[in-house]
Amino acid sequence: MYITMTKVTYMDNSGFILTLSDVILVFDYYRDPAHALHKALEANPQLPVVFFVSHHHHDHYNKCIFDLAQNHKRVYVLSNDVYGQDIPGSERIAGMSAGDVLENLPGDIKVKAYGSTDAGVSFLVTASDGRKIFHAGDLNDWHWQDDSSEREVRKADEHFNVILNRIASENQSIDIAMFPVDSRQGSDFERGARLFLEKIKVTDFFPMHIHGDFKDACDFSAYVDESVTACHCLHNPGMSTELN
Repeated sequence: MYITMTKVTYMDNSGFILTLSDVILVFDYYRDPAHALHKALEANPQLPVVFFVSHHHHDHYNKCIFDLAQNHKRVYVLSNDVYGQDIPGSERIAGMSAGDVLENLPGDIKVKAYGSTDAGVSFLVTASDGRKIFHAGDLNDWHWQDDSSEREVRKADEHFNVILNRIASENQSIDIAMFPVDSRQGSDFERGARLFLEKIKVTDFFPMHIHGDFKDACDFSAYVDESVTACHCLHNPGMSTELN
């Protein structure tokens, strides 16, 4: 049960803003055509901001984040494939690899990094009231069912399941999950999300990394038990929803 309202706002690709009562969380800022972050910062001038970058790919990381939110207390939590690149030395910055844990962050949040099936890491954030928030980065069962060989599909499944089982062994339930649902993968595009939701009870689910027709990713009946999980289709930049 949520103790306070959380506002979830979509920026683009895998970029989200989560406005909690005591902190603003910004995940994988790539671009923000609707100026959603500026609006969130203006509406909450007293809140500190924690920026998360799951990996270095251009559609998950933009160096301009170091110029944003200058009137707020800022902390940057970066995957170690980003940490150490050309980033300002004056900011409060932490690098993370899979298995690392960070505490004593603004809003009294705690962060654990898990692995990814592509570059970088995925993030599990525990809020001050105990809510668990998961951002997958590029963690997914990445294979193209219609083009991949049986061996490639098997290897992708095995790699994904090793990481997923580790997350599930430590988190039977997650309150908010943002996870790739990319229809470019073909007929089995929802497989990663479906396996994730079978292993972990998720209260509120947000597809991300949507390419092509958003209607495929947002046809939740294809891969989600909606009697257990509430699904949210934020497919246009600036769209948001409030969770009680």
